[in-house]
Amino acid sequence: MLRRRIPPDGYITFSDLTMNEFLSAFKETISAQEMSLLPLRQFEGEIILVEAPADVREAVSCLKRARVLGFDTETKPSFRKGNNHKVALLQLATHDQAFLFRVAKTGIPDALRNLLSDPRIMKAGVAIHDDLKALQKIRAFKPGGFVELQEKAKKMGIRDFSLKKLCAILLGFRISKSQQLSNWEAEELTPQQMVYAATDAWASLIINDKFQQVSP
Repeated sequence: MLRRRIPPDGYITFSDLTMNEFLSAFKETISAQEMSLLPLRQFEGEIILVEAPADVREAVSCLKRARVLGFDTETKPSFRKGNNHKVALLQLATHDQAFLFRVAKTGIPDALRNLLSDPRIMKAGVAIHDDLKALQKIRAFKPGGFVELQEKAKKMGIRDFSLKKLCAILLGFRISKSQQLSNWEAEELTPQQMVYAATDAWASLIINDKFQQVSP
């Protein structure tokens, strides 16, 4: 496994909020101009790239220590109608580590399949239905413990609920989407791709943290 350390400058923490305080603190929508004024943030913990099937079990053992994980996937973009690619990368993040599974190379071994099916470990993400459906094309499994953050946002009255906009509305910062259309099936991922992928999963985790603060 390749481990990449990005020096952290501290994890964002939030003060306790009552439901009424929370509801009055966020916007239902946010404009591109408003977003442009926000600071840009990225994941600043350790990134672990898992490219060999033999390394999957060790990575999963680390992830199983967490109660909640951030979840996302990446797929090579297709610019031709009807020419779709399989999921290339699965990201699972804690607050200080992000594991990037190159499932195009590793597949979904038993240890990873069991983690994805484990209802005791929450996996929080945005627009996860299609991600799970695509992962199930690699190997069948029964999803367990997955939480759709868009549903939580809708219940709070938020009307802009892409990952990028949820970060802006709920967390007060921007995340870059510059690597979204890059080649996720490349022989080697660039440092920029790895940070981008880690950030997406981490952002889902801390958005979930925000919602958990005001859940009954």
